[in-house]
Amino acid sequence: MDERCYALLIDADNVSAKYIKPILTELSKYGIITYKRIYGDWTSTQHASWKDELLRNSITPIQQFSYTQGKNATDSAMIIDAMDILYTNDVDGFCIVSSDSDFTRLVSRLRESGKMVIGMGENKTPEPFRKACDKFTILENLLSDQEPAAEKEVHDQISKEKIEDAIIKMVIENQNSNKESGLGEIGSRLVSLYPDFDVRSYGYNMLSKFLEEFSGIQLVKHGNYVSVALKEDRGMKEDIDAYVVSLVQKAGKDGMELSTLGNRVYEKYKDFKIRDYGYAQFNKYVKSVKHIEVKQDGTILKARYVK
Repeated sequence: MDERCYALLIDADNVSAKYIKPILTELSKYGIITYKRIYGDWTSTQHASWKDELLRNSITPIQQFSYTQGKNATDSAMIIDAMDILYTNDVDGFCIVSSDSDFTRLVSRLRESGKMVIGMGENKTPEPFRKACDKFTILENLLSDQEPAAEKEVHDQISKEKIEDAIIKMVIENQNSNKESGLGEIGSRLVSLYPDFDVRSYGYNMLSKFLEEFSGIQLVKHGNYVSVALKEDRGMKEDIDAYVVSLVQKAGKDGMELSTLGNRVYEKYKDFKIRDYGYAQFNKYVKSVKHIEVKQDGTILKARYVK
């Protein structure tokens, strides 16, 4: 399959020259870099550190004078070039490197035209720009092997609890459709949900190692294929199943209303969550219990004991 082609556009006003090699290495994972342009006022001493890197890495500098004090002329030049490249239709995607939220609308426009947009910026990059991209990479993460963690600025990360909850929902959705949840699919869906999600932000270099940290999920290997599944507490499930059977049995031939059964179970097992066992609805869980059937009685769902 042909490799995808990308245009790399860098905002020199908002990105340090120390990131250039990691930027090129990271983008090369996605495809071929056919455009390499960087924008700034090259008459300014502010960009002196970039000049050697441009020649070394064959990056084309685009001169943009700062005509008005306090205005960022670089933004306009980058936006115009990006649209020109878009209309030539000879790239599959763009990589916009900046820590400035002013490019948020540009990113949205490129995506509306069917182009993939990879954003890169420092930890200080505002949320709107991050979320607008298909994928956003924090530049400090690309230097993780070179800089001590204590020296790096830390941005508010997506909480691990939120990530685990999202993964559990994905697995349950797939289970309800009788599908396995492949590790690759989970990774792709996390990036779609949180474009700035990156396991390197949490000190890992592999998604599988990161997921092993969660108590509610487990990795299942089938040869070279790895899937993600819910980690069940078998002992607790057996206790709950037995309790459900005893309650329904005692209710007799008329059975027990499902809402009443649910209240009794939640009262006894305070930490009981049906999602921990792969179900999105309580009635689905009850149907999985041996010797119990769930049937409609008028407008009411009832659980009955069957031998």
